[in-house]
Amino acid sequence: MHATIVVSNPVRGSLTQAIARKVSEGLVASCDRHSFEIVDLAAEGFDPRFTARDAAVLLREADPSPEVVAEQARLDRSDALALVYPVYWWSMPALMKGWIDRVFTNGWAYDDRPGRGIVKKLGRLPVHLIAIGGAGRRTYDRHGYAEAMKAQIEHGIFDYCGAPVASSNLLLLSDEGAPDALLDKARAIGEAMFAARLADCA
Repeated sequence: MHATIVVSNPVRGSLTQAIARKVSEGLVASCDRHSFEIVDLAAEGFDPRFTARDAAVLLREADPSPEVVAEQARLDRSDALALVYPVYWWSMPALMKGWIDRVFTNGWAYDDRPGRGIVKKLGRLPVHLIAIGGAGRRTYDRHGYAEAMKAQIEHGIFDYCGAPVASSNLLLLSDEGAPDALLDKARAIGEAMFAARLADCA
């Protein structure tokens, strides 16, 4: 089984990137047949700007650009997708949101044609969300951040495409034992990613 782990943090050596590596370590530790690719959007220079061509793709009046097609091919090779990102203004960074805006196109992630309704096309791709926050858990709870993530990201993006959210995790720097405890949790997320398929490793 193969996982694509997408990271959005411009700072080299960031906790976000360390958590992504721990997810990959856990994945391989659970079965040496599992594989992964870490996609560092900042390091790769992905352009998140939604252009006129992207708008035409939305309307099915143009084909996606080569860089978008390449990202879709990555996901077509994947059995799971993990998004690892710091919380910016109660959501994901603009770079990651722009990646979703451009890559999850009409015709690939879903099919929207007049009079036919929406066809969800990503039921084969379970998603694992790993958000890293700096505020205390009581602050997030008080403001309903878990529900906000569920509405905006889980429902608004992935349910629309049919991609099941297999896990949604909020790792906080204020949690006891952080940051080491967060790295341990990230490894556990990786270990559990393909738990239902561990019989394949027997």
